[in-house]
Amino acid sequence: MSDSTAARLRVLVYSDDVNTREQVILALGRGPHPDLPEFEYVEVATEPVVIQHMDSGKIDLVILDGEAVPAGGMGIAKQLKDEIYRCPPVVVLTGRPQDAWLATWSRAEAAVPHPIDPLQLAEAVVNVLRPGVPAR
Repeated sequence: MSDSTAARLRVLVYSDDVNTREQVILALGRGPHPDLPEFEYVEVATEPVVIQHMDSGKIDLVILDGEAVPAGGMGIAKQLKDEIYRCPPVVVLTGRPQDAWLATWSRAEAAVPHPIDPLQLAEAVVNVLRPGVPAR
């Protein structure tokens, strides 16, 4: 692994909808804040692959689509938080702002409603990552 790869944060983006995954990646770009390392994205469309990547221990942030089918991101978030020791931060994408209470149930660190607002998503990601990332 090169030094530039080691300095990156691996961000898992889960949605059954390729357009949603693309919106998340476009909204965050190479990284939403200069204090954070560059992002490396892992796009995932199914729950079993989410679990496989999470079991690897090589994911730094998880962004889950709460509207994904057949496995919604909030249920997956709850499972990850219940089963993975020191689970990385989780951001869930909710169907609407009123669904934020479900994100609380899922134990996600943050919730961002659809349609994705790039500034709101970036702010949520920076807020959940900054405490665990040393300043550069």
